[in-house]
Amino acid sequence: MARNKHVARKLRLIRRTKSNRRVPAWVMMRTDRKFTTHPHRRNWRRTKLKV
Repeated sequence: MARNKHVARKLRLIRRTKSNRRVPAWVMMRTDRKFTTHPHRRNWRRTKLKV
């Protein structure tokens, strides 16, 4: 990927990075550990982004 990125591409990458976090502990406690994994979780090696 290029070192100098377009602003729009950078914003999309930031959004994907933010959504790649784990489920908070309080959510797991509130749902009796039904949601332990995040449905939108992505690994940088396995799945590539279409940015």
